[in-house]
Amino acid sequence: MNDEELISMAVEARARAYAPYSGFPVGAALLTRSGQVFTGCNVENAMFGLTVCAERVAVFKAVSAGERDFEALAVATTPGASPCGSCRQVLREFGRDLRILVADTEGNSREFTLQQLLPNAFPDWSLDGRRALDAGE
Repeated sequence: MNDEELISMAVEARARAYAPYSGFPVGAALLTRSGQVFTGCNVENAMFGLTVCAERVAVFKAVSAGERDFEALAVATTPGASPCGSCRQVLREFGRDLRILVADTEGNSREFTLQQLLPNAFPDWSLDGRRALDAGE
């Protein structure tokens, strides 16, 4: 899958967003190392704290399907906004070198690494509890 195809899937996911409060639909497409793609869109709620971002929807779908190794994430918004801080930290749980493709609705895109977008994330040593869970300890 090339970057343009991944971005196209994010744009398609954006069309399914439920954003009646912000009017800011977001779509995401997450490519796993195994070649699967999981899409997500933002789903808002009148209780704003219950709203979930497109990026996290895609991550949660991938993880619930057994995927944890991610290669790239495309995010599509009208102005080409990058993932929020919460989404960045959720993505960081699965690796710092993830490629992030930020696209607008005019066909423009920029590429970042997660490390560039979240340079001071929790350090690797702080994720030791995650490793213990993965090892079944």
